[in-house]
Amino acid sequence: MHELEAEIRTHLEERGWDQLRPGDLAKSIAIEAAELLELFQWSNPTLAEVKEDAEKVEEVKKELADVLIYCLDLAVSLRLDAAAIIRAKLKKAQEKYPAHLFKNSGAEPGTEEAYWRIKEEYRKAGK
Repeated sequence: MHELEAEIRTHLEERGWDQLRPGDLAKSIAIEAAELLELFQWSNPTLAEVKEDAEKVEEVKKELADVLIYCLDLAVSLRLDAAAIIRAKLKKAQEKYPAHLFKNSGAEPGTEEAYWRIKEEYRKAGK
């Protein structure tokens, strides 16, 4: 990840983009994420269906790359260790959503009652 961050830093510096405002980068992340979401507007294909659709996968790759690049632009600009912040967030998610509550629950992923109950508890607690 550090190698990729160095490439991003060089890319930004070479173009004079290394002083972009964080808010502008955040806006760009949201805009590109909306373009990614637009690929699924008016449809809700399963994971298997998307994987089988080579054209859709190519479109997803392009938009996902834009989102990831802007995310890394922001991390690099703020001198954040992207790998460290991702690992820290994953650790919190593992604690918040224990695997044993979800694995083999029989529910479609994202629809589990436990997920929504835990999420509601955290919201009420202001976390």
